[in-house]
Amino acid sequence: MEIKATIAGSIYRMLVKQGDGFKKGEEVVILESMKMEIPIAAEQDGKVELIKLSEGDFVNEGDVIIVFS
Repeated sequence: MEIKATIAGSIYRMLVKQGDGFKKGEEVVILESMKMEIPIAAEQDGKVELIKLSEGDFVNEGDVIIVFS
């Protein structure tokens, strides 16, 4: 399963790392767009399998940021 960017912008802060577990509703990444910080929360419980991008990387809406199980 995947966590995707909800808007185009830059990855401001990654709040999880590979191997971390998280709960539904927990913020896992913060995007920055037009000088606003936009948190992305997990839609279900999971464990980070792969982080595809790094802080500072640009993303388009729909780009996969985190793969989880």
